[in-house]
Amino acid sequence: MDLETVARLSVGAPQVPASVLADDRAVSGAVVLATCNRFEIYAEAPSEEDVEAARSAIVSTISEYSGIPEQSVSASFETHTGQGVAEHLFAVGAGLDSAVIGEREIAGQVRRALIEAQGSGAASGGLVRLFQAASKTAKDVGAQTALGSRGRSIVSVALELAGDLSADADWSRKTVVLFGTGAYAGAAMAALKERGCTDISVFSSSGRAEGFVASRGGTAVTAADLPGAMRRADVVIGCSGSDARIDAADIERVRAGSNRPLVVIDLALSHDFDPAVGTLDDVELITLESVRAAAPEEQADALAQAADLVRGAARSFEEQQTTRAMNAAIVALRRHTQAVLDSEMERVRAQHGCTAAAEEVEFALRRMVRQLLHVPTVRARELAAEGRQDDYTAALEALYGIDMAPAEKTPAPHPDLGAPGHAAEVVPATRPHEHLDGAVCPVDHERPAQSA
Repeated sequence: MDLETVARLSVGAPQVPASVLADDRAVSGAVVLATCNRFEIYAEAPSEEDVEAARSAIVSTISEYSGIPEQSVSASFETHTGQGVAEHLFAVGAGLDSAVIGEREIAGQVRRALIEAQGSGAASGGLVRLFQAASKTAKDVGAQTALGSRGRSIVSVALELAGDLSADADWSRKTVVLFGTGAYAGAAMAALKERGCTDISVFSSSGRAEGFVASRGGTAVTAADLPGAMRRADVVIGCSGSDARIDAADIERVRAGSNRPLVVIDLALSHDFDPAVGTLDDVELITLESVRAAAPEEQADALAQAADLVRGAARSFEEQQTTRAMNAAIVALRRHTQAVLDSEMERVRAQHGCTAAAEEVEFALRRMVRQLLHVPTVRARELAAEGRQDDYTAALEALYGIDMAPAEKTPAPHPDLGAPGHAAEVVPATRPHEHLDGAVCPVDHERPAQSA
């Protein structure tokens, strides 16, 4: 998909999760990952039956915000389910799906996407686990493969291109104007400083330049100061994604009378600069497409090692989630049998009171229940390993009438969605028995009363 389409689709991206969660019960959680060259939505559906409805709700919401027909929106997205979701997100977080393989910025963007979703209340527990596992995998890839030592990034490749296009490659002698105060602007500022650049002016149409330079350095410029800063600049970097695109005529006007070569780096997905800027005399334009074309190919062995780590981590994550789901089913079965046992013991005590005989009966019943639950518990693990957990829960519903509520089922995968499970609850093995009238029987029900 071309970057222009990605930019159009991502209009209103921050509002999509809250809007979908408020309007549609088929979505129980959502996280948006929107970067300079991607727009992905990770969502959670309460059950397998809700998946298609959840996808339709998300497509409809994106269409509403972007103005693109629903059919076109649907055709633009690639859908992942099951283990493929974790594998995709883990690869993205590790930089394996980036224009610059192994880039560093994307891992931070994955973390921020989760933080933002948690802040708005859109992130479900399953999605939190999925994104946390993705961050851990990115760290493992960085630490255990050669990709982590290369330090490549979209920003670094763009600056390398700018240096190659300049008559003077010494960044310490360059004057730079930076548009934006977001993640990529921060990465650009850090990369410029690494190269010895100190004359950096920062402009933000939202008025956040002062706060940005206070923590990162540089000089904040206002709209009134911007034309003068642009006239003196050797390099201009756009990272803002503002709706106010700078036209070629604007550049030509502020640079009138100057024969100083200018390199414009446009890293904004929606473009901070009109592509026609590249046709001006003495102006070179570097875009995300330029970076993608110039990005170096990484060694095959490093990529293969990283891909193996990602696949292994995704497989492990899915196994953990399946185990969580089966734990919920096992807990439901234990609750059912515990309720039956308690009901029977109420009848015994109603007839015989809280006696040693009643205690011996309860001890025997509890031991029998543990033996009866052993095989179903073992089979639950075996079926989970075979990916047949739905067969198990269906059997519980059919044989015992146990209604596996949505909270106890594994939430179903959805567009770029993992298959996270629900946390298992632990039923206490023992507790003082309460009579219906609230009185507590003092006898230890874990062992039969001993007679002298």
